[in-house]
Amino acid sequence: MIEDLELSVTLWPSFPHFQRFARDGRLSAIRLNSAMVKGGALVEELEKAKAIPDSVPLYFDIKGRQLRVKEVIPNAQNLELILNHPISVETPVVVLFKEAKDPALLETVADGTHLTFRGGPHYAVYEGESLHIRHPSFQVLGSLFTEQEKEKIARAKEYGLTHFFLSYVESQRDIDEFREYVGDGEIVAKIENQRGLEYVAQEFTPKENLSLMAARGDLYVEIDKPHQIPRALRLIIEKDPTAWVGSRLLLSLVENSVPDCADILELSWLYDIGYKKMMLCDGLCLKEEPLARAVNVFDAFRRDYETPEEKPTRKFSLLNFLRI
Repeated sequence: MIEDLELSVTLWPSFPHFQRFARDGRLSAIRLNSAMVKGGALVEELEKAKAIPDSVPLYFDIKGRQLRVKEVIPNAQNLELILNHPISVETPVVVLFKEAKDPALLETVADGTHLTFRGGPHYAVYEGESLHIRHPSFQVLGSLFTEQEKEKIARAKEYGLTHFFLSYVESQRDIDEFREYVGDGEIVAKIENQRGLEYVAQEFTPKENLSLMAARGDLYVEIDKPHQIPRALRLIIEKDPTAWVGSRLLLSLVENSVPDCADILELSWLYDIGYKKMMLCDGLCLKEEPLARAVNVFDAFRRDYETPEEKPTRKFSLLNFLRI
């Protein structure tokens, strides 16, 4: 059994299965994804979370400079939208939606936030969705935090939350600015793009109440080439042995009751290179049944896995191996 391996999940208090997992001793943390809530609903959600005694520790995720759709403008011919942050980029340029599965050609940017596309992506785009622009000229301008995110931080602190994730961290300045809002609370800095990796390589220094996270949901989209993801993961854990790794874990369990071989081998590889804190992504946690399967599989892996340094405690013949 590997006793130092921890599992976290992404939930929201209004989910029907939140209470079940908030009391599950096999979990070490629950991430509250602030992108899932709007306006006054946040107070109601935090009230629900506060009402659960002896809950698994709650971590509040703040979006920072992550690009989100603030408004979709009706247009029968072309996609038009307003972003939450002003940007600059050379156009025309490809923009990626739906975890990079749905591209569209951005034609113009007006006033930094008004984007007009040539046609649009294949699927509909909705308020609150994230998007990716990978061109070298791309920059996010303006303040790190929108007024809406500042309000969410204030509400989270009012309800006693002291653990935070910060998305798209690219410099120590981002951490310092976030500290002005959360004080000495724990910060997990999510590394989600190439500039974030440069911060890890050149600037990051371990400090109390600060750790990194290889946030692979966006990082895998944002890196230059897909085959560079192992190198990125090794960099993060080498610079911070307490780092987390999240998203794209056990995804075969969204539809299947038995995990794919690749899912189990990935858990072992991540653990073997040093990751002891792993987090499941939003999609796997939306419904109770697939999440329960994932927690069960992860716990079984944690109980049965033997590290390369351990000597086998049992001798297997071919016959008794096949009976396992």
